[in-house]
Amino acid sequence: MGIFSGKRALVVGGTGGIGLAVSLALASRGAALTIHGGSSGERLKKALAEARKRNIEAAAEGFLYPIKTPVEEAAVSILKKTAETGGPPDILILAWGPFKKLSLQETGPAEWRFLVESNLLFPGMMISSVICGMINQGWGRIVLFGGTNTGGIRGFTTTAAYSAAKTALGTLAKSAARQAGERGVTCNVICPGLTTTEYSTPEERQYNRERCPGGDAMDPGEIAQAVMGVLENPAFNGSVIPVDRGLWV
Repeated sequence: MGIFSGKRALVVGGTGGIGLAVSLALASRGAALTIHGGSSGERLKKALAEARKRNIEAAAEGFLYPIKTPVEEAAVSILKKTAETGGPPDILILAWGPFKKLSLQETGPAEWRFLVESNLLFPGMMISSVICGMINQGWGRIVLFGGTNTGGIRGFTTTAAYSAAKTALGTLAKSAARQAGERGVTCNVICPGLTTTEYSTPEERQYNRERCPGGDAMDPGEIAQAVMGVLENPAFNGSVIPVDRGLWV
């Protein structure tokens, strides 16, 4: 029995990187899991096997669904598939959000549409779809992921479109908290520091080592630990929380 025993969690983008670390941490705390993966059946199979090892009492199910723009169909389909695997989520983790490094002058209409739809419109649609059920049952947890250093308004020279969408998640979380906080629902944004995952290229790994405080990149498990603290403590609501060791890039 864990703190989230009896709760169902949906982790979008839960088969790798930070999403996988959060999935496994939720399983260890008793949650029944629905893990969404984008494309790799092998990664999904491994994620489910690891989750079931950590929680033999609760179900761990999953499915693949590539998210493409426009994102409206993806949001509807992912929630429909989740309901089919066990019911609507009590805990929603949105760990999927594509990154693209582009200066403003390099960002055309297609890139703007892709980055804003993926990183702001999709989370907004997902929250709009689940928040009523959470309000009605008097309990719910939502965690969004911002980008590095997107906890406040600032300028970016190489990630303007991506970072603008991620910064706007703070308004989305605060709006959800204002609307549903009195009904036991929390919504927060975690802004990770430079984190090395299995997806990181050699160049990204080197960059992370050079820029991270202490000369060592963050690990997905560190981020997952912070997410669990936010999920477990209802005092966090509408918060935008840097988990980055004080990084400034």
